[in-house]
Amino acid sequence: MEAVLALAGATVVDGTGAGPRHGRVVVVEGGRIRGLAREAPREAEVVDLTGTTLIPGLIDAHSHFGLSSDMDALAAGQVSAAEIAAAIFTTAGRALREGFTTVRDVGGIDVGVVRAIASGAVLGPRVLTSGPILSQTGGGGHYAPGWEPVTAWEARDLPGLLGLSLLADGPDAMRRAAREAFRRGADFLKLMVTGAVLANGDELDHTQLSVEEIAVAVAEARARNTYVTVHAHNNAGIRNALEAGALCVEHGSRLDEETAAAMRRSGASLVPTLSVAHQLITSPAAVGLPPEMAGRARVVLEGMEQAVLVAMAEGVAIGSGSDLIGPGQARRGAELVLKSALMGPMAALESATRVNAQILGLAEQVGTIEPGKVADLVALDGSPLEDPEIFGDPDRIRLVMRAGKTVSGILDHMI
Repeated sequence: MEAVLALAGATVVDGTGAGPRHGRVVVVEGGRIRGLAREAPREAEVVDLTGTTLIPGLIDAHSHFGLSSDMDALAAGQVSAAEIAAAIFTTAGRALREGFTTVRDVGGIDVGVVRAIASGAVLGPRVLTSGPILSQTGGGGHYAPGWEPVTAWEARDLPGLLGLSLLADGPDAMRRAAREAFRRGADFLKLMVTGAVLANGDELDHTQLSVEEIAVAVAEARARNTYVTVHAHNNAGIRNALEAGALCVEHGSRLDEETAAAMRRSGASLVPTLSVAHQLITSPAAVGLPPEMAGRARVVLEGMEQAVLVAMAEGVAIGSGSDLIGPGQARRGAELVLKSALMGPMAALESATRVNAQILGLAEQVGTIEPGKVADLVALDGSPLEDPEIFGDPDRIRLVMRAGKTVSGILDHMI
């Protein structure tokens, strides 16, 4: 029989929107939450979490494990497969230890990475992946030097490990690219429908891919009971994606009220990514990017902050993604600190738990502390609702549990 654990003494913030609950014992058995009780069952091993706040395992809905190397060197093909793999798995382990028990990778890793983590061969969170990004030639997902032949770009893929993007021009090419992404293990699709901060030769106000091209990808996703999310900064790109049937928008830095209302009507969610912009403003060199990126990132950060407020006012579901890139991806929880300043800490926490679980299609399994859910749990020293800086401080983590198994913290001996 598997051990029964009783997590006692913590203040429970369950992610449902309910207020903090004191004096509740969270009972874990067989990798799931058996229930919340007033007292620990007699057969349980009691874990004293007095002084902590127990929250659902965090979810990063916009990660790039495959972009864990120096960005300029990676784009130039100057990083070996061994170094890329080492960086990916280091990032995956760090993300889990920082309390992120689930991530949605939106471009960079191939299915071999997902399988390696799921098998337990390497430490990491539960991973859903888009596989390679789908982009038009010269678009936001094609960040090769302008002089490089197009054929050289996809030749950089490392099957099973790394797939940065597939280039598709026209509906037929998009259909083939979508099918190839799914063949390689994609759980959903990500399309670039506007310019990007990192891309060469395009701007954020450039609109990319036609409605027809996007709709082909949506049809392929729906045929597999999944969805399309889009990288989009400007409103024209977002509206094209909504018309085609996309269900999620990444970034949305120029979102206006009219487009936000259209998102709400179509049931599309927004995943702002504040921390990567903050990262690029403060230390572009640390991720292997030139100093001029800071100026572009500052404009994007200010735009995304405004987009969060616009989306909140229009009733759009707001998820949470870090979009961290480059070596040393750390302090993933800083995204919640930045969102707390805009939404309040409770809403920021819900965005990274319950709302993200809904966006990922995992709401029946994770995202809240409720009976029957998978036991993905994090205990933080103190109260992040009173001091949101706790979200971004890995030193305040007392316990990380994924599917009932301890990853780090006071129960390390039970791994």
